[in-house]
Amino acid sequence: MGRFRQMSSDDSNDAGIDMSPLIDCVFILLIFFIVTTTFVEETGVEVDKPQAASSVQLEKTSILLALTEKGEVVYGGREIGISGIQPLVRRELQKEDVPIIVQADSAAQSGLLVRVIDEAKLAGATKVSLATRKQNK
Repeated sequence: MGRFRQMSSDDSNDAGIDMSPLIDCVFILLIFFIVTTTFVEETGVEVDKPQAASSVQLEKTSILLALTEKGEVVYGGREIGISGIQPLVRRELQKEDVPIIVQADSAAQSGLLVRVIDEAKLAGATKVSLATRKQNK
């Protein structure tokens, strides 16, 4: 089929543009952008992070662990506990060497936070960071 087509026998002077190739291109671009989009993983719980004056922005691809005020360790919206940290971190580090970010609630026990960091390091993590809020000036 050509680029132009006749609309009807009565209007033989009017030519129309075929929109099929344009629609195909739009759908191909849409599929491309959907496939190449990176999704940000969230921990699944709201944590009141402490403020820090020396905070820096970390990489987008990382393993996010949350430590709640009640002492629960959460990953991907589900509670994994202290015993679930090592298998999770080992499994994720086999795919790609990414940093571990712990989002600890400001009211969480410091001893529990140290245990979370230790479990991540025992699993082979080389970079473990704490998430904080930037200090308001």
